[in-house]
This record gives sequence, structure tokens and C-alpha cells, in this order.
Amino acid sequence: MILTDTHTHLYSEEFENDRTEMIQRAIDAGVSRFFVPSIDSDYTQRMYDLEAQFPNNIFLMMGLHPCYVKPETYKVELSHVENELKKKKFYAIGEIGVDMYWDKTTLKIQQEAFQHQIQLAKKYKLAINIHCRDAFDEVFEILDSEKATDLFGIFHCFTGDFEQAKRAIDLNMKLGIGGVATFKNGKIDQFLNEIDLEHIVLETDSPYLAPVPFRGKRNESSYTKLVAEKLASIYELSIEEIARITTENSKQVFGI
Repeated sequence: MILTDTHTHLYSEEFENDRTEMIQRAIDAGVSRFFVPSIDSDYTQRMYDLEAQFPNNIFLMMGLHPCYVKPETYKVELSHVENELKKKKFYAIGEIGVDMYWDKTTLKIQQEAFQHQIQLAKKYKLAINIHCRDAFDEVFEILDSEKATDLFGIFHCFTGDFEQAKRAIDLNMKLGIGGVATFKNGKIDQFLNEIDLEHIVLETDSPYLAPVPFRGKRNESSYTKLVAEKLASIYELSIEEIARITTENSKQVFGI
């Protein structure tokens, strides 16, 4: 059984004391593929170091996270993204998008950065990995303006409703499903079985959003298995089948 964590911040300071052991725990649990999103240039070298340590397991994305789109630095950061894309292979542009939870004042430049990075994804024929928090309208505005057959990717940590899920799928996006599906008030578990599994990938977003029974504690990639178990219950399939289908979906998105 091969499980794939399509979104995990393995370089996070939260793992400073046990990073290698945490990754090995995940591998031992059947999670053998980790897709690591970029936040900003401060974390780039950490990502490269992880890739060198686990070359058969870790696959990197490159991008500028919307929470790190700042008026004084975002253009320099976008140049960094472009420069890194010229140097080596990445598997997606991410995580990119819009976040209206932390700072609404940067909406205009967040959308500018989002659109610019979508265009980079098209140029390099890569998937996008979307961060969307309290910003579905703002994200869809940009996606609609860039809609094309060569625009595809993952709506990371999808927390929208059924109509928003269908809209995302119509825009060639898979839904990244993680710990929220296990929350009592998460809501997405109420309609997931109405969405074909071909549109679903698994993720943890570790160290954030740990699934039940670890909610509120540090998340880690081994907990991908708990998300798979929840989906097995929702779809009334074996965990092995959930693993097989969602891993195949991830291969399609990331071009592996």
C-alpha cells in the first residue's frame, strides 16, 4: 500500500528535534511519497536539504505563499521563484493563492502574485497548489480569468461546500483532503461521497490541522493514514483502494 501526502511542510521548525524520525515513521506507515510546498525564499535551502536526504520520497514545489506576499518584498520573492524554476525540476507551483484570514489589506498584491505564478505554471507545464482561506470568491476570480486546458492542480486543504467543490473540479483541480475531514464540524465529510474519488488526493498540511484523535496537536505525515481511513469509511472502500486511487490521482497531477 502506497499512501501519498500531497502537502506537508517537512522543513517546519515544529520538526526541529525529530524530523528524520518523523519522516521515517511516515514511511513505516506506508506514506512513501511527500510533496513539499514552498512558502518563501527563507525555506528554500531547507527544502533542498530534505530532498537530498530522501531523494526517492520527497518531491518539491516552488512558489510564494499568499501570507508572505508583502508590499516591500513580494517582487523580489517572485523573482526568486522564477530563478529557482530555471535551475531544477519541481513538481508544482505552490503553495500559491489568496488568504483573507490574516491580512485583507494585501488582497490586490496577493491576487497579482497568484496570477503571475499561475502563468509560470503554464510556462513550465506544472500543476498549481492552491492556498485558499476565507477567499473562495477571490481565488475563483483569478482562476476564471486564467482558465485554460493547461491550468490544473490541487485545491489544497479544501474546506468549501459542494458547489465550490464542483466549481473547483470544473477548473481542472483535484481536492486536497486532510484532517478537516475527520473533524466533527468539518462539514466536507457530509458531501464527499457525492464526489468521484478520481478528484481526490490526500494530504496532511503537517504540522498543522492534525486529524482526530490528534486534533490540536502537532500534525505529521504518518497521519495521512488516518485521513485515508476516514475516506475508506465515507466511500465504503478498503483503505488499500483509497491509497491506490488517490496515489494514482497524485501521479496524474504532478506528472510522475
